[in-house]
Amino acid sequence: MRNGLVQLCAWAAATGAAVALSWLGVHAVLTGAASEQPVALPLPSPKTVGTPYGTSPTPGRTPTTDAPSPPASPPPSPTPTAPPAAASATAARAPAGPAPTPSAKRPAPSTTTTSTVKSYPIPGGRVALDIRADEASLVSATPDPGWQMQVWNGDQWMRVDFTRDNQANSVFVYWNGHPPVVETAIR
Repeated sequence: MRNGLVQLCAWAAATGAAVALSWLGVHAVLTGAASEQPVALPLPSPKTVGTPYGTSPTPGRTPTTDAPSPPASPPPSPTPTAPPAAASATAARAPAGPAPTPSAKRPAPSTTTTSTVKSYPIPGGRVALDIRADEASLVSATPDPGWQMQVWNGDQWMRVDFTRDNQANSVFVYWNGHPPVVETAIR
């Protein structure tokens, strides 16, 4: 009886110590991860008004910036002599004013923003890169279910691999004195 009680106490002490040590380790990792703030990346702005994001203007044309048009005037209000029910019916049938053009809400293009975030889907996952004129940085790398992901970084290059069983697919980006070049390798 005494031997069994000693073994039970030893097991309880070892289990309690293991749980406490595990909790302290996990707590330290989670506290460090929770205190890190995510970095916001600037959104790309169009090169000229009216061109889609990330595209360049038509060759041979000089980029122009149009001044934003004044906001559209509100629709006329119903006459004060109409009864309230008639006024709401008139307002419901009255066409809304012209919709403001998208360029009226957009600020003028900025010449300092030269980065674009591009996504590269490959079998096994998706990689999002912030491509700048002279470098690139990883925004996110998300593996598909069942796949594993690994990232390698160098001074002038980056590689993201997605692996599962005997399959390995990669996204390479390198820049060494030239704009970043992105290549994918599907094996």
